[in-house]
Amino acid sequence: MKSDISDGLRLRSPSQLSLQRPELLAPAGNWDCAKAAVENGADAIYFGLDRFNARMRAENFTEADLPQLMTFLHRRGVKGYVTVNTLIFPKELTEAQQYLRTIIAAGVDAAIVQDVGICRLIRHLSPDFPIHASTQMTITSAPGVEFAKSLGCQLVVLARECSLQEINKIQQQIAQQETSLPLEVFVHGALCVAYSGQCLTSEALGGRSANRGECAQACRMPYDLIADGEVVNLKERKYLLSPQDLAGLDVLPDLVKSGVTCLKIEGRLKAPEYVANVTRVYRQALDSVITELERPNPLTPFPTKEGKKKDPLSVSERGWGRGQLDREHYNLEMAFSRGLYTGWFGGINNQELVHARFGKKRGVYLGEVTRIHNEQVTVKLEAPVKPGDGIVFDCGHPEAKEEGGRVYAVVSKGKETMLTFGRNDLNLRRVHIGDRIWKTSDPELDKQLRQSFAGENPQFQRPIDLEVYGEVGQALIAIARDRLGNIVQVESAISLVEAHTKPLDTDRLQEQFGRLGNTPFCLGRLTNHLSGTFMLPVSELNRMRREIVAQLEELRSQPKRWQLRSDVSFQDLLPSSSSTLREAKATSPSLIVLVRNLKQLQAALKAGIETLYCEFEDPRAYREAVQLVHKQRQQSSLPTIWVAPPRITKPGENWILQQVRACEADGYLIRNYDQLQFFAQDRCIGDFSLNVANPLTADYFQQNFGLERLTASYDLNITQLQDLLTSCPPQWFEVTIHQHMPMFHMEHCVFCAFLSTGTDYTNCGRPCEKQEVKLRDRVGSEHVLKADVGCRNTVFNGTAQTGAEYVQRFIELGLRQFRIEFVNETPEQVSKTIHRYRQLLQGEITGSQLWRELKLQNQLGVTRGPMGVSALRS
Repeated sequence: MKSDISDGLRLRSPSQLSLQRPELLAPAGNWDCAKAAVENGADAIYFGLDRFNARMRAENFTEADLPQLMTFLHRRGVKGYVTVNTLIFPKELTEAQQYLRTIIAAGVDAAIVQDVGICRLIRHLSPDFPIHASTQMTITSAPGVEFAKSLGCQLVVLARECSLQEINKIQQQIAQQETSLPLEVFVHGALCVAYSGQCLTSEALGGRSANRGECAQACRMPYDLIADGEVVNLKERKYLLSPQDLAGLDVLPDLVKSGVTCLKIEGRLKAPEYVANVTRVYRQALDSVITELERPNPLTPFPTKEGKKKDPLSVSERGWGRGQLDREHYNLEMAFSRGLYTGWFGGINNQELVHARFGKKRGVYLGEVTRIHNEQVTVKLEAPVKPGDGIVFDCGHPEAKEEGGRVYAVVSKGKETMLTFGRNDLNLRRVHIGDRIWKTSDPELDKQLRQSFAGENPQFQRPIDLEVYGEVGQALIAIARDRLGNIVQVESAISLVEAHTKPLDTDRLQEQFGRLGNTPFCLGRLTNHLSGTFMLPVSELNRMRREIVAQLEELRSQPKRWQLRSDVSFQDLLPSSSSTLREAKATSPSLIVLVRNLKQLQAALKAGIETLYCEFEDPRAYREAVQLVHKQRQQSSLPTIWVAPPRITKPGENWILQQVRACEADGYLIRNYDQLQFFAQDRCIGDFSLNVANPLTADYFQQNFGLERLTASYDLNITQLQDLLTSCPPQWFEVTIHQHMPMFHMEHCVFCAFLSTGTDYTNCGRPCEKQEVKLRDRVGSEHVLKADVGCRNTVFNGTAQTGAEYVQRFIELGLRQFRIEFVNETPEQVSKTIHRYRQLLQGEITGSQLWRELKLQNQLGVTRGPMGVSALRS
């Protein structure tokens, strides 16, 4: 559900920006990928080491590789960023500190960081080492950029869900508030359906945390849609949470005009051929866009796409053979494609983002099978195919084994083409008329791509500009500059003499100095300042050219010398927790209850709960909830009611926060950076979405924002929670011990996409307000789907999970605030569950008694959840 946004977001015109060439940032999961990126024009690469990175399944580099890797990159004029983009647990801080010291000392150009505490630690260790705020920090607004800047970050990677209009709005706001930082956006690759840094699905279902680089890709699996208890017949659409891949190629001019500093390609798990392919496409396209935009008064070279429906980039819908742009799309689809789409850049279109027909790589669409005869398959081709190409037949069941193989022969007859396959390569009885055919492999293209980064000699060259000076009887002076600011000056060992033949004119200088084959350089501008006709032997010009190359390479390969303080430690940043345990133990344990509707609230009030949290889909209902609770008070200040704004706040959505505050609750559950700012004068408690996983992060939120409590991250297991509670004052925290894990939190609206024909809240008919919806996974579990006021969807685990067995241990450690959460429970279930947890806190029953009773008697299906070290799953 969503109300209209009144303050429209207007795009800035390019004249309001000084045009800058964005950096092209490519992924590298190993050495071959790094070479593929460099040789195809990447300005920078990002890579993980063997710890603390969000792609632990990649091959990754080791700390020992760093000096050699950085020398290679810098010699080629390419930057290298290390990903430290996971949450760090308390006992890992010693290791993380050593790891960061190694990275900084190796002259890495920046670290890409998720954890707030790690940002603090880097800035403590080094005043000048660059920090890039990862997309895992879920920054969607100007206050988010401001938060990152206050942490010491030099650049922000925006959430992939930001549209071009929102990017422009953020740029406007940070410029007005003088909190500007360079912004980076993803331009190509796989799209997570959930907001990065907010996905708890792998954690909830398999004990593998996406915030620790162990995503199990549950979004790529099939789901049944259940509305009001009935399975909705969506025919072959089952991959309801699997977005198409992002391709920003068609909106590159708009991205450049928005002033973003860096365009990032996703894919650290991909092959080097993918890296070579995608990097080359975007390098060439970006250079063309810049050339076009830099022309004096360009005559609108690019059609504006603002406000228009974005077409999917499938070759099939465009036809083929229409020049360079088409070739680029073909290459991108062959690189890796679940379907290509401009993602959220054009705004929200829930009918386009997720086609739901498959969740795996397909490639280029060739057409449908029209006939099968004499071991031949006939098709009306929509894209080119040749002998040797690999294809797969898609009968609408991607989860089953699919027929496919290499094409042996291609024969065209009129509009139809007959494909023949190798004997016994294919079981044609499993191929049907109407099956879609996809080209999944193009060996010729793969060979070209591999050749682009094969061998030791540089294949991608970057320009150097040359100025030449000299007088007769003196040395020839050549000053060379690369585009990174490195400058060298080389003089001839022989003096210039008057020329009788073949003087050193501009053409001759360009010819000799331009012979830069097998070097990282090519000749850019040459400015000839010679005012007479002079001569110098060709051998001396060649020596000077070689000297320029050697000196520039030497300059470039010097490691960056960041400041690194040897006399400091993360321990300097730890909070003091002395004497607080005794104070904590003087109070009794307290039960906090979060409810999601008024009936649950009434049940919790009746049960005598003194601290109540509300998270309703419509914030306008908070006013009634607050009145209900305040009416319950007699002469005391209890019970208190705290209400939750939505998890995400984007530009133009402050009206939602104003609506939340209008209910005049006792306090607010803070979910993001906008809310830290907006509710700064109110009583606030930090929720789990702030990702507090270590004492450095906890201390930062406590000291800077005056939060009354923090909710510990849901990524922590029992041991890590104990470590957090012993490294900080325990009264800083509350721990959620019973909940339906909020697995996916996403911009993608399942209600709109599959229960309407609308594109967004303006034309969907709001099925979220009329139907109870669940998603059933492959093992038969039914997960609850809810929409919030911003139309963002949350999938809650259908099975509640508990940390009941650990409660006594937490009490011993001084923890006093225990939260239980409800989603769709009846008032009777709410009452019964509250009663059992109250007994647990008073020591009347054990955790295992509670777990067994709720599981068996109430059929709530409670499992122990990720809090357990070896969690038991039902």
